[in-house]
This record gives sequence, C-alpha cells and structure tokens, in this order.
Amino acid sequence: MLRVLSWNINGIRSPLQGMIYEEPSNCAAMAVERILDKLDADIVCLQETKVTRDVLTEPLAIIEGYNSYFSFSRNRSGYSGVATFCKDSATPMAAEEGLSGLLATHNGDVGCYGNMDEFTQEELRALDSEGRALLTQHKIRTWEGKEKTLTLINVYCPRADAGKPERLSFKMRFYRLLQIRAEALLAAGSHVIILGDLNTAHRPIDHWDAVNLERFEEDPGRKWMDGLLSNLGCQAGSHVRPFIDSYRCFQPNQEGAFTCWSAVSGARHLNYGSRLDYVLGDRTLVIDTFQDSFRLPEVMGSDHCPVGAVLSVSSVPAKQCPPLCTRFLPEFAGTQLKIRRFLVCLKQDPVCKQSALRLSKQTQVQMHQNKARVRSTRPRPSQAGSSRGQKNLTSYFQPSSNRPQASPILELPSVGALMTPKTLEEEVMAKVVEGQASASEAKDEKEVRTSFWKSVLGGPLPMPLCGGHREPCVMRTVKKPGPNLGRHFYMCARPQGPPTDPSSRCNFFLWSRPS
Repeated sequence: MLRVLSWNINGIRSPLQGMIYEEPSNCAAMAVERILDKLDADIVCLQETKVTRDVLTEPLAIIEGYNSYFSFSRNRSGYSGVATFCKDSATPMAAEEGLSGLLATHNGDVGCYGNMDEFTQEELRALDSEGRALLTQHKIRTWEGKEKTLTLINVYCPRADAGKPERLSFKMRFYRLLQIRAEALLAAGSHVIILGDLNTAHRPIDHWDAVNLERFEEDPGRKWMDGLLSNLGCQAGSHVRPFIDSYRCFQPNQEGAFTCWSAVSGARHLNYGSRLDYVLGDRTLVIDTFQDSFRLPEVMGSDHCPVGAVLSVSSVPAKQCPPLCTRFLPEFAGTQLKIRRFLVCLKQDPVCKQSALRLSKQTQVQMHQNKARVRSTRPRPSQAGSSRGQKNLTSYFQPSSNRPQASPILELPSVGALMTPKTLEEEVMAKVVEGQASASEAKDEKEVRTSFWKSVLGGPLPMPLCGGHREPCVMRTVKKPGPNLGRHFYMCARPQGPPTDPSSRCNFFLWSRPS
C-alpha cells in the first residue's frame, strides 16, 4: 500500500501547538520529525511552509528516514513555499521545482511541459517565483507486478483577494499552467496526482455558507474545477474529464467535510469552514488503485487539516535521490565554504615571529610613554580652599560670604523651662495623643494618595455584554484599510458558526469609545 498525504502547515518553523503528540516541544525540527512519524505516510506534501533557503536549517530539512524537497518563494521571505518529504522506501527517481520548466536544472528533472505558447517568459517566471509547485516522480508496482510511473504535483494555489483584482488573474493563470503540465504528463504515459491547497471550494456542499454567497457557481475557480474534474459515473460516450476528486469518489454526499477554518473567529469549534484541500487523481489511477481517501480533522496545529489517500500499489525506490534533494544543497552537503575557513591561524616563520614580537614590545613601550606624557600635561585638581578648584555640591547650600551678617540673637530661656513640669501620667497621655494624631494624618495622606492614583489609573472598563447571549464581549481592531483602520470594536466572544445554531456567535457589534 502507498499512503500519500497533504497538509497546509501554515509555517513549518512554528511549534505547531496542539499537534497530535502530547509533550511540548520548542524545537521546530523535532516537531516536524514527530509530525512525519505520527502521520505515517510514505509521501507527505506540505504547503505554506513560509521558509526561504537562507533560513532553512539542516535539522529541519534533513530528517532521518526521509528525503526532502523544497520550493521557496523568490520574492518575499516568510511567504508561501511547499515541501515534499518522501520515505526512503519511496525515494523518487526525479524531482523538479515549478510548473513552467524555467527553474529546471535539466539533471534529474521530471520534464513533459506541454504547449505553453500562450504564456510569456515573464509571466511563467512570475508564476513560478512564489514557490507554489513541486513535482516528484516515482516508480510504482501494481499487484499484477506491472511497473508504472506516478508523478505527484504538490501545489499551493494562489488565493483571490477581493481588494486586489490582479490576484484573481494570477490565480487563474496558475490554474491554467497547472492543467497544461498535468495533462502533458498524462499524455506522456505517467499517472498523475494533484494534491494540496487549491484555495477553491468546488461545490456548495464544500462550503459552509454557499447558499448566501452571491453567484457561487459563477466563480472562475469553480468553473475551472468543473472543467478539470469528472464524476465517477460518467459514461464512456460523454466528455470524460481527466481527473477525479478522490474524496468525493468515496464520500459523494458527506456534508461538513471541511478542511479549512478561520483561526481568528474560532470557527473550527463548530465546524464552520470550507473544503480547500484535495487529492485529485487521474481517472484510471483512481478507479484501479485508490482504496480510500480521507481527511484528519482531529490533527491540530494549523488552520487546515491533513487530507490523503491510500493506493493499492507499492513504491519502487530509486537507488539515488534526485539532485533537488535538500541533502545535496551545498550548505548541507559540506561543500559550501564557511567563514571559519578564512579565519584559520597560519604557521609563521620563526624570524617573522620574533620581529613581530619585538614590534609588539616597542608598541607597548610607546603607548606607556604617551600615557605618561598625557598625565603630565593634565591640569591637577586644585587644593582645598583654592578659588579655581572644582566646587563641592555642599558649597551651593552654604551662606554667601558677601551677605550682611545678622545681628547676634539673644539667648532666651526655653519654653520648657518656663512651663510647669508634667507628671509621668501626663507625659504618657501626651505621647498617646501625639501618636494618634500622627497616625490619623498618615491615614488621611494615604487615602488622598490612593484616590489620586485611582483617578489617574482607572483601569479598563468592563466589557459590554452581547445582545444574543448576555455574555462579555471581546475587543477587536479594524485591520482593513479605510477610514476605520485601527479603530476598536466589541463583538460576541463565541466562535463563528451557522446562524441557526444558538451556541454560535451572535451579530452583536459596538464601536469602542476613544479613550
């Protein structure tokens, strides 16, 4: 059996909190290794790795028992990116980055590009510059003993942004390039699996709110998927499309089979999401070899969940990994020069060593002489009583000598001497009264001080209660560009869910007053 799996991991360097293992781990490389072990797939395709080659570390790229392949974004750091990890028992015979062939090295590449005359060179380079596609080609053996070729296309398709119309055009051109390459591989005799995050919910059953979305069926991405995918029940005489959605092949009417949820709104708690991740296989491969297609919503750590399929074939590993394998990168293969290579101490000639030592001693003597000369030229601090010396701080608080002297004060008898001596009891009572007075003054002073700081540091106001559940709200900040950018508002703290579900978030909204 061959088990393939796809997962939009939303950052391969993150700790992946909530992953299926219990013990915490601060090491990203160890986390990835445990993920691969827990998922237990022969081929694991990851999307949105958000890593570029300059920050990729050896422990993260080279996992024992696997050979890995990465595609990086050329334009932005911490953006996009895909990676494929293959067990050593499923080592590919070829691997290639990108769909257009412009990134191919012509050594161990997959090939079969099809007719791309409708694209300009600049357009092809732009489509492959974001690190969204990675191909690995494997040799498989069926139960009849026949060996065939299987090409996996690991893709992270662009997302259409309503505020950026050019991204919709970019997405559709990427779809078109993907289809041309996949059909060219099919025409060359290879079986093909397209798996990854396609960023489109194909049918209304694949989206939580398709009924309320305007012109759901008219979306260009859904129309493209209609032209790519065929139903299993298509007759031979009808127009048979090349690929099949493997999950809908096994679960045609399963509702709520979502793979992506909004992490901000907590929509996963109520399964309020959409199905964006797919395992698409060519029609012959799905009918003959697919035993199951599944999703793993219990696996946490990302806003997506893994999806995969099981094929009734065995992998025939290649004898050697293709050149794209990360273990062959210069920084990991030991062939890249390190900066330490240029800082190695060289053996010196004894004569040169003695002359250098003599020069060093002369330099030290010269430095001591310069220091002594500087000390002799410095002005010495003035002696006590000198008018030009540095004044002491207390001198500013002494009476000036040029002020007229006050007349001598006559010595008067003290008040205590004129008063009648108190008895011991009276002295004790006087001390008690004096202590109570001082305590009362200290208490009054403390109360005044406390009331002052309370007025200055009043603390946050209590959260308002939402209208639907009468529960404390949460404060959010507007991040969308516009006149309200940066403003705070209150909304229901419950997770997002269907409007008919009373346990989901209500539509309470209240602007926060400026402080």
